[in-house]
Amino acid sequence: MLCAKIEMKFLRQVFEITTMNLKTILERFGSSVVIIVGIAGSVAVMVSLLSMAEGLNSTIIKTGQDDRVLILREGSNSELSSGVGMQEIDIILNAPGVEQFNGSPMVSGELFVIVDLKRKGAEATSNLPLRGVQPMSFNIRPELKIIEGRNFQSGTGEVIVGKGAFDQYEGLDIGDKIEIRDNYWKVVGIFSTDGDVHESEVWADLSVTQSSFRREGGVSLVSVKLINENTFNEVGVYIETYPNLSLKVERESSFYENQSLGSELIRVFGLVVAVIMAIGSVFAALNTMYSAVSTRLVEIGTLRAIGFKGSSILISLMLESMILATLGGLAGAGIAYIFFNGYTASTLTGGSFTQTAFAFAVTGDIVKQGMILALTVGFFGGLLPAFNAARQNITDALRSI
Repeated sequence: MLCAKIEMKFLRQVFEITTMNLKTILERFGSSVVIIVGIAGSVAVMVSLLSMAEGLNSTIIKTGQDDRVLILREGSNSELSSGVGMQEIDIILNAPGVEQFNGSPMVSGELFVIVDLKRKGAEATSNLPLRGVQPMSFNIRPELKIIEGRNFQSGTGEVIVGKGAFDQYEGLDIGDKIEIRDNYWKVVGIFSTDGDVHESEVWADLSVTQSSFRREGGVSLVSVKLINENTFNEVGVYIETYPNLSLKVERESSFYENQSLGSELIRVFGLVVAVIMAIGSVFAALNTMYSAVSTRLVEIGTLRAIGFKGSSILISLMLESMILATLGGLAGAGIAYIFFNGYTASTLTGGSFTQTAFAFAVTGDIVKQGMILALTVGFFGGLLPAFNAARQNITDALRSI
């Protein structure tokens, strides 16, 4: 019973001091704002960079399907560095475990090349991927939908443009003509692929693309639709053991996961920058809280003199610091969400050195990480000042009146 009374008295003291501290925050507006702004800045930078990494990673990972495989040259690590001969495609057409469409194997050779176009709002040109495809490619990737205009006609210099490329580059409106290899290609449609990497590409007829780039003898890779994801080994064994065929088979999902290294680098960079800024915020909070405590020595001494325990003062000052940190964390996360969530950007990805468009994604998990950072700064920034205040000698505190 006695312990319960002591505990209630302690909690009441903590509540009363914390309430008094919060009521006087406006009187200490300047010092409080320093803490909130410092923490908000750290959280905003962290959340923004992590949302960038999340958006890029989501775009890349979304591209792959386990029931589709890519066949590339053995030893290559990207579409740009790979090469498959047209006669090798004939061998792949006879592979077991391949899905059929109207009696034909769902196999498509694709030529992946780079063209230079001017980005919107930029003076210099940037790399834009052009993918020459066969008609079967559209059956292999049913997620591709023409959202404006029409599809290109086989055997013509017409192209369709991914939504991401359309948003990022100039001169890709329907009806525009883009100059590629001394030829003019007409934009006839805009397509969507549910936000995956292909939305950052331009697609054209394979034979026309081969002719323009003098690659009639081969393609970059071959896309294959499996009967189901369990027939992967059948296709793999057939291709990789076929005499004099130096090709490798990789699940589409695994291939694009390996291309997501850029998002991990951005994530690590974001965490490093956030930690560095957080360390600065801790010192700012320490300085501010020390200053706040020094101006309240009489108040602290009076509380001690009338029976308030040092531990209750310690806890109440820590609560004040954590509340300010929470406000800073919410402000930083809110700023990042308002200005960056859904914001469209592009960056270099994978081994192709091409621009991939993606949208920043401020997720609940990222906000949670930002709040953890804010509370950590608040805890360490308030701990020493609160501890020193709790140990303050009553006589010394009252002597400063």
